Amino acid sequence: MQLCNQSVAMSSVWEKQTSVIIFFRRWGCVFCRLWAHDLKQISPLLKENNVRLVGVGPENIGVEDFVAGEFFDGELFIDTDKKSYSGLGFKRFNWISVIAALFTRESRDAISRGKAANVGGDMKGDGLQNGGALIVGPGGKLLYSFKQDGPAEQVPNSKILEVLGIKVPEGVNVDQKSQPDAQCDLPKKV
Repeated sequence: MQLCNQSVAMSSVWEKQTSVIIFFRRWGCVFCRLWAHDLKQISPLLKENNVRLVGVGPENIGVEDFVAGEFFDGELFIDTDKKSYSGLGFKRFNWISVIAALFTRESRDAISRGKAANVGGDMKGDGLQNGGALIVGPGGKLLYSFKQDGPAEQVPNSKILEVLGIKVPEGVNVDQKSQPDAQCDLPKKV
């Protein structure tokens, strides 16, 4: 992986402290930007508990816009060879399956939330790669692993905090909810 043109071993990410590592599909992906945006809600709690938040992307395309948009409040790495993606068994779509995945309810809800959050997005880069997440303790102890089946899937913030044993302060909502179902208020026929 690379950070500022330096290659680092993946194991160095969790060597000394617990780390939450998000493997984004691509930097311009609306779902990835939304996931990064959602993670900002718990970033202060992670910092308070000495947990490192790391984002990994599979290519350089779009990283400048992702950084400029301030979507993510953590460290960013680029895995241009996609070695971690293939090593972790992250799925790749084909053109037919990715188009079908974009029409699921989960994807449509996420697109609506992305528009509301003004995260933007583009179609540049490898849109067929899926990602996931790891939560790894110091020294490499795997605490949690998640692989996306669909492009809009993400680990809820509450699940990340649960795995880490971090209590949510009372009155704080750490999970974004999908927009409620539309309801028709037409009178019923008698």
